[in-house]
Amino acid sequence: MTPRFDLIGIVTADMAASLAFYRRLGLEIPAEADGLPHVEAALPGGLRIAWDTDETIRSFNSNWQPGPRGSGRLGLAFLCDSPADVDGQYAALTGAGHEGRKAPWDAEWGQRYAVVADPDGNEVDLFARLS
Repeated sequence: MTPRFDLIGIVTADMAASLAFYRRLGLEIPAEADGLPHVEAALPGGLRIAWDTDETIRSFNSNWQPGPRGSGRLGLAFLCDSPADVDGQYAALTGAGHEGRKAPWDAEWGQRYAVVADPDGNEVDLFARLS
């Protein structure tokens, strides 16, 4: 059997803050998950996304140390309904206190694009095709 890609994992310093951020982007994560050390959610298309706290990772790997905040080694992109939705999502997230890394712009590859940081500094892209 050939392995198949199944899960995106995020290690977080603050589970509740991270889950709140991704809920704002439409992921369905139960509120009671905020206090758990490991959380999983189904994504469209059958993939899963999971979060683990720093402490959870350390519990099975005592030598593990978190990388620099926002080290840029994880890329997540969320397709928005329209270019105006990219602007609206960016405004809502930055208005809620999340760091905007790049304000919405029309990218040369034919998409409206913006970049925000999640609570752990991971960059999250918002995009929509330009008409």
